[in-house]
Amino acid sequence: MMSRQAFLCSLGSLYLSLLFVFLLMDVYARPANNSVLKEKAADGRDENEILPPDHLNGVKMEMDGHLNKEFHQEVFLGKEMEEFEEDSEPRRNRKKLMVIFSKVDINNDKKISAKEMQRWIMEKTDEHFQEAVEENKMHFRAVDPDGDGHVSWDEYKIKFLASKGFNEKEIAEKIKNNEELKIDEETQEVLDNLKDRWYQADNPPPDLLLGEQEFLSFLHPEHSRGMLHFMVREIVRDLDQDGDKKLTLSEFISLPVGTVENQQAQDIDDDWVRDRRKEFQEVIDANRDGIVTMEELEEYMDPMNEHNALNEARQMIAVADENQDQQLELAEILKYSEYFTGSKLMDYARNVHEEF
Repeated sequence: MMSRQAFLCSLGSLYLSLLFVFLLMDVYARPANNSVLKEKAADGRDENEILPPDHLNGVKMEMDGHLNKEFHQEVFLGKEMEEFEEDSEPRRNRKKLMVIFSKVDINNDKKISAKEMQRWIMEKTDEHFQEAVEENKMHFRAVDPDGDGHVSWDEYKIKFLASKGFNEKEIAEKIKNNEELKIDEETQEVLDNLKDRWYQADNPPPDLLLGEQEFLSFLHPEHSRGMLHFMVREIVRDLDQDGDKKLTLSEFISLPVGTVENQQAQDIDDDWVRDRRKEFQEVIDANRDGIVTMEELEEYMDPMNEHNALNEARQMIAVADENQDQQLELAEILKYSEYFTGSKLMDYARNVHEEF
């Protein structure tokens, strides 16, 4: 008969084996998207403290050209988004959602109109803007150790390479003496791209020194019209296959999403293409001519565009508007809670009347 200790060891080995299998399945099942990758610096700091993030809250497209899957939740929940977790208690989430509904419904008629939703979307987007401004203050201090109010490209370059594991003092000394840096090809490519962004964020007169506001534009291009234009140009460059600086539907949906390893991954890839096709045809291509220009993409990407906010409000209402009155009632939002909050509220119908 197997001893108790041997049985426990065997059970532990089985658990580890199953965990490894599930992790592999998860990796292969997801399309490649650099916006969800976070690397850690050698000293344990999050490298994203000084790197422009791929993901921009309240912006419809990621820096790498992927659609922002959490956009609807971001512009509906704002900073409260983190409170709606998958494993949080449904009753508590229902109450939170009811409070939000009452805030959006400013005329208290128990319905949310497109105008009310538009106002709310703009308010939540501005909330994300202010959050980015506050975070930028901390990040700017990290790259401006002498506190003189501006950062040179060399100062930033030293901090960036230090975050990649290089010795900060050695790098600083070599840059000071104009000595050659031995950097791998991949890191050099990232540096070159960052330097292009640095130039773009450097407001006239150009001096290659970024102040706090310029550094905010460097990290968050959505805060600057010029940087937003630069970001759009970069995305179009990556997707444009014939070099005409415009995007066709086939170009927009052909962004590589990774190697399909199994049927589950194939289904995800199919969903990804379907979502991009719908976004291109129904939202981005404003004049419905089958071509997206840089101007159309820039308007689409601008988070503070009131016309876009109104269109988004109408789309969000259409998703849950079961009685087709172009407005949302609380019951409709609760039923489609996963779309608005990312959290599925079970047995919504049975509980709605209990909480009024």
